Amino acid sequence: MMSMTAYYLISTVLALFILFDLFLMSSPKTAVRGNYVGATAILAAIIVTLFYYQIVTVKVIWICIVIGILIGSYLGSKVKMIQMPEMVAFLHGLGGAAAVFLSITVLLNSTSITTFSIVTGTLALAVGGLTFSGSMIAASKLHQIISSKPVVFPGHSMISTITVVVLVVLVGLSGFVSGNLFWLVAICLAVSVFFGYWFTIRVGGADMPITISLLNSCSGVTGAMVGLATYDPMLVAVGGIVASAGLLLTQIMCKGMNRSLLQVLSGKTMVTCNGGGKKDLPYKIAQAVSAKAATAEQVKKTAKEMLADAKTVIIIPGYGMALAQAQAEIKQLADILEKMNKKVNFAIHPVAGRMPGHMNVLLAEVDVDYDKLYEMEQINPLLPEADLVLIVGANDVVNPAANTAEGTPIYGMPILNAYQAKNIIICNFDLKPGYAGVDNPLYSLKNVLMLLGDAKSTVADLLRIARNL
Repeated sequence: MMSMTAYYLISTVLALFILFDLFLMSSPKTAVRGNYVGATAILAAIIVTLFYYQIVTVKVIWICIVIGILIGSYLGSKVKMIQMPEMVAFLHGLGGAAAVFLSITVLLNSTSITTFSIVTGTLALAVGGLTFSGSMIAASKLHQIISSKPVVFPGHSMISTITVVVLVVLVGLSGFVSGNLFWLVAICLAVSVFFGYWFTIRVGGADMPITISLLNSCSGVTGAMVGLATYDPMLVAVGGIVASAGLLLTQIMCKGMNRSLLQVLSGKTMVTCNGGGKKDLPYKIAQAVSAKAATAEQVKKTAKEMLADAKTVIIIPGYGMALAQAQAEIKQLADILEKMNKKVNFAIHPVAGRMPGHMNVLLAEVDVDYDKLYEMEQINPLLPEADLVLIVGANDVVNPAANTAEGTPIYGMPILNAYQAKNIIICNFDLKPGYAGVDNPLYSLKNVLMLLGDAKSTVADLLRIARNL
């Protein structure tokens, strides 16, 4: 039998390993090692917990662990990189669901637990329920099972406020209710699941990275609350680490979009707009249309001149690159340009894609050197000196309308200042606005060449041109 002191000591050591895992994850060069460290620490925590509570003989638990490992291994090997955002959201939801089940188990045995455990268990139930439903909606939006556009119902904000008040009241009442808590548990779970759906359904695709980060934090909060309810220090420590890491990431994402978390959750960033920047940035997209209508030879000649004349090239990837799976062609193009003694770097916007670090993961998949990946603050000062910027499937994160188009979802959002470059090639699918619904003034600039269509094909065209330089 393991003593309490030994269990507490082991919990502390494993928590430190998980913190070390986060440290390793902060750098792309050590991120893979960090994943292994974190996964091993979590597995060890599960096994140690089973031994401490003397439930190692319960065969169904070990069967479930094996099944979970097999499912996780299968998903890890089969899920494509483009599907990773929805996979992450889905796993956050499972974490919330696990906390819900454990909370229910604790609360339905309320006659033998303390008031503190009842209150923290109810709080875990509330946060776990909204984490589960919110994550499922986020995953469904990302996977296009439901529309990624924001859905706003009549009285949405008022109902959201009422729902939050009801949850707070239920958690508060849990400390004063005696006897069976079945109805309290049932009502709290129903309200929390509804709230998770209600606040996530109004978040659009442009704000999904923030939402995923927040749900990550919520999954940690609910785990820590369950740990408090069961007086388990390991669960409290691990849950607290996840919660704080998720909250920090959420703050980084909010800063990257220059908006507050309250604005995102209240839907204030997702106002409906038609044309967006047209009022403040009057322009016509004649240049883009003419590029689209140009002959193949004209486009090829212009692209060849831009590539040949450029000494410094900055590549800006976006979600369109992920959809087209064009990262391999981009890597080949970058390699060819570098062999021609051209300096090539990549500009990464903090909210490019559908989850934090989405572009980094995709580029790492094709072995793009980590030292060539520049964050927005690092690369923006270099863009005015760039001879050529190649935009692949990015729209909102390079849209100059963010600087002037008041009343639009992206107004005030820091962007990659691609418009300052000497020449720009844009490989986007079409001329439609991005997720924020704001027209892009870049399309009207005279130094812009539009290559419309699937990014994998258009970048492949550039690759063929580069090989013949």
